[in-house]
Amino acid sequence: MKAGDSKEELLGSVHNIARQDYCTEAPTEVALTREEKRFLLVAERGDVATTKKMLDELKEKPEVFNINCVDPLNRSALIAAIENENIELINLLLDYNIQVKDALLHAIKEEYVEAVEILLEWEEKIHVHGQPYSWEAVDRSSSTFTPDITPLVLAAHMNNYEILKILLDRGATLPMPHDVRCGCDECVASSEHDSLRHSQARINAYRALSSPSLIALSSRDPLLTAFELSWELRRLRTMETEFRADYNEMRGIVQQFATSLLDQTRTSYELEVLLNHNPGGDVWQPGERQSLERLKLGIKYKQKEFVAHPSVQQLLAARWYEGLPGFRRKTMIAQMFEVGKMGAMFAMYSTMYMMAPESELGKFLKKPFVKFICHSASYGFFLMLLALASQRAEYLAIELFGPDWMQEILMEWKRKERGSIPTLIESGIIFYIISLVWGEMRALWSDGLLEYVTDLWNIVDFLNNIFYMLWIFLRFTAWFLVQKELSLGMEPWYPKEKWHAFDPHLLSEGAFAAGMIFSFLKLVHIFSVNPHLGPLQISLGRMIIDIIKFFFIYTLVLFAFGCGLNQLLWYYADLERAKCYHLRDDYPDFDGQDKACSIWRRFSNLFETSQSLFWASFGLVDLTAFDLTGIKNFTRFWALLLFGSYSVINIIVLLNMLIAMMSNSYQIISERSDTEWKFARSTLWISYFEEGDTVPPPFNLFPTAKFMKRMLGMSKREKSGSIINKSREKAQERHDLVVRLLIRRYVVAEQRKRDQFGITEDDVMEIRQDISTVRFELIDILRNNGMKTPKLDQENITGKKGRVMERRLLKDFQIGMVEGIVNDALTSDKGGTKDVFSKIAKAIGRKATGTGSKKKDWNAIARQKSERRDPIGSSSEAHIRRSRQSLRRHIIENQGSALTSMDPEKLIEYNPKLSEMPPSARVAYAKFKMPKIKADYDNKVVDGKSIQDDVFDNSTVVNEKTPQGSIIRPRPKPPSRTTSISSAKIPGPEDLKDFRSRTPIPEDPNERRTPTPEPASVKTDAKPVTAVAAPALKPPETKVQPPTPTKIQAPAPPDTKAPASPKAPDQKPSPNAGDKPATSGAKSPAPAKPQSSAPADSKSTSKGKPVEEKSARVTKPGGKSKVTGEVLTGWL
Repeated sequence: MKAGDSKEELLGSVHNIARQDYCTEAPTEVALTREEKRFLLVAERGDVATTKKMLDELKEKPEVFNINCVDPLNRSALIAAIENENIELINLLLDYNIQVKDALLHAIKEEYVEAVEILLEWEEKIHVHGQPYSWEAVDRSSSTFTPDITPLVLAAHMNNYEILKILLDRGATLPMPHDVRCGCDECVASSEHDSLRHSQARINAYRALSSPSLIALSSRDPLLTAFELSWELRRLRTMETEFRADYNEMRGIVQQFATSLLDQTRTSYELEVLLNHNPGGDVWQPGERQSLERLKLGIKYKQKEFVAHPSVQQLLAARWYEGLPGFRRKTMIAQMFEVGKMGAMFAMYSTMYMMAPESELGKFLKKPFVKFICHSASYGFFLMLLALASQRAEYLAIELFGPDWMQEILMEWKRKERGSIPTLIESGIIFYIISLVWGEMRALWSDGLLEYVTDLWNIVDFLNNIFYMLWIFLRFTAWFLVQKELSLGMEPWYPKEKWHAFDPHLLSEGAFAAGMIFSFLKLVHIFSVNPHLGPLQISLGRMIIDIIKFFFIYTLVLFAFGCGLNQLLWYYADLERAKCYHLRDDYPDFDGQDKACSIWRRFSNLFETSQSLFWASFGLVDLTAFDLTGIKNFTRFWALLLFGSYSVINIIVLLNMLIAMMSNSYQIISERSDTEWKFARSTLWISYFEEGDTVPPPFNLFPTAKFMKRMLGMSKREKSGSIINKSREKAQERHDLVVRLLIRRYVVAEQRKRDQFGITEDDVMEIRQDISTVRFELIDILRNNGMKTPKLDQENITGKKGRVMERRLLKDFQIGMVEGIVNDALTSDKGGTKDVFSKIAKAIGRKATGTGSKKKDWNAIARQKSERRDPIGSSSEAHIRRSRQSLRRHIIENQGSALTSMDPEKLIEYNPKLSEMPPSARVAYAKFKMPKIKADYDNKVVDGKSIQDDVFDNSTVVNEKTPQGSIIRPRPKPPSRTTSISSAKIPGPEDLKDFRSRTPIPEDPNERRTPTPEPASVKTDAKPVTAVAAPALKPPETKVQPPTPTKIQAPAPPDTKAPASPKAPDQKPSPNAGDKPATSGAKSPAPAKPQSSAPADSKSTSKGKPVEEKSARVTKPGGKSKVTGEVLTGWL
């Protein structure tokens, strides 16, 4: 927005927005002429010969024929050819300059790869920089796709790996959508004026990002990408509840993709490398203690299917029972005996670990299962102390077995119970409580507050500790008050029934009782390791959540009826209370006024009334409670009517609703009981895998030998930074290699699933189209040779769908309103206001990740995070990348010969930044960098065979240590391997067609392929020197000039495509047709002039001057490129 523009000028008038952005204007319906109907009919039938004849005859008659005419379903002849998969007709229509409009999107939706390749090249040929693409220039009122749908987005929606790879190879981009809370001007404007389209654009973007094929092609760490994207979709479904189903569907797809990667693991080594990868933390080496950082991340992000995968569970079980060989194969009695022995010896194990952590018993305690048994035994001992304290074990022992002098001491204890000091058992409980609180504080410090709160069992422990600390504090307060009364000469000890209602000792007993209940209920968490009790524990937790939801409504009903009944009956309840407390000293007369003393509390105040209604839900309040002293008939009737209404609403409706909710929750859990239980069990197991908290309470209060060594500085020295960096690089290489193998297997498996489908409707339509095309071509050939041809039966030419389409064309069928209904007032004069919503599709950028209390400048964030967006990329960019890769590979393989014949101009082609240096400096710099190339050769090539991968190398990772001026381009470092890698054939241009038609990835994981760029456009300023590596440039003139013959004909670049010949309909263009030189004897028409711009000859420059042709000097051949199939000469 400029400084002088107002908000009205930016947004435009409301009327203009309604017309242009909301598409309220009806699409224009034009009646088809007879020639146009016949043209669409022959195109639908696949009659290429007749179509070409009509185009030749009617191209000079624009008043009766328009090649861009559409049928009633808004399909042009090009779209009909795409739907029928007629590649010859597509080439013919493009040669006659038909408007493609959104044909590329239709081809992607039909998953017609050959048509996608042809239309991408055509779009690149006719597109003018700064102008919208063909699918963007389509009228919105008649367009099939929304403005935010780009080719890459639609290909990701279709999850077509082959088309996605083609687009990403060309440099097409798909940035992250804006944050849901983004406050930039673009998001605010689009959200205010069209919130539905704004939300749908975000959904389309996330649906594309959720494509498994896109994640597999563009992500270096697909597991991490899947986890984070799943968590982001989980957050979006809570913020945009209107589209909860869409986000849930996308989240399920992403989670299934992460789980499918685990299906491709074949060895324990691959699984361990995958689950122990931690790029920013401690490095895991094979053979060391597994950290399982990636699995912990899956638990954090609630990836239940991933965690419950059989491979993961097998690894966890092996890690859980480590140190106990053969334990799982023992009988139940033998297992119980072994567990009982370890539980009884937990004190000895803890003592030995504190004194000698490296001893045999000390190391044995660190095993996860032994650690769990010792902690459980310690907690069981604590529960035993609680049970003894609740039964007053000291008092019972003295009463049963104590002598007379101990009986006297017991009587004194009972008399002085108020403010007494803790007993022996209570002292042990206090000691345990302090150790438990210390353990929770350490967990809170290590995990952080947010991580600590996410675990519900931590909240239960926190409440439990609060009750116990209240018990200790109130007991101390009671003792302090008693001592104070003694110092004042007062008698502090008297019977318990005469204590104050809120005496600290009584309050402490209540807190202790609550803490005891929570302590015993925590055993449910320990039971989750049991396969029989674990699913029940999960169901119980889900039901508790349902009960909490139910109590919100139940409390509202309870409070409403409590207020009404209390206001109605409080006076009569006071009369009943006066009858009960008529004696002196304010004592109730239960002997004489039993009824009054029982019912006066029912409705005396709001709290008592709410209690009465609560217990009435369980049938513990009868109607005699309404027979109060002095109550009138109407008041009693009205009160009973309210009580009956409460009973109907609460007992019949709400209580049965709670039962239904709990039953539904149990049904959901039972259907996924195995997954839910394994996830809960894995969470418990992981907590015992981590280092620390080895000794159980109360031994954790005592310092261990390891702690003393750490305090005295006698612990092991940490590794230096260089060693850590090298270890991380090796770990990253191991992880990258495993990920490439898994992605390869996953993609191959998915492609095989696609090929396993039986005959579909598309196959039948393709066969019908081929038969129809051959029929018409044969008849045309016979007619041209003067032979008699039979008259075709028009009814049998096409099938049922074809006859329906023909009927619509011939009968002028139109989709629109009845004549006379359309209101002419909908149209309005076009003003000069700006269109804001035309840029809604561009509301895609990097997600803002910064957090802070200050107000965010969303516009600045959007500017900083923005990228150059290119919906389809270009074939020249892909060719430049392949050429640079070939150059680098040739330098590595021919280190000696490359030094003697180094071309400075070729270096500029590979690294544009060298253009600022003189030729001699370029060669010197390349020679200076040759040791670096050799070092990379030693790291990247083993036994003369490359270990690059086509799937992973699409994501270009910039190495921070690579100098900017280096001829070594930033690329991902492949992992080094010590074992021999089997050789495999590198597919050349001849194999690419079969490669795409069968499977997008070769079988051998160790072969070298051209790396696929990541989905981000790479800006390059390379100036082409030869026709081999230079892209086709556009001349200033639109007229196409025939190529000038030269002495030495350079091979055409791979992205230069020759027009298809209509005389040879059986010749189908392949994706790499440009790699092969055209046959000299072939007759093909000159390419038609495009509407926007025409491609220039490959020898022309941006200034319109031809490049000097190469002299016929003797050059040293460099061999044939294994990537592009070209003969490399000159410097190479």
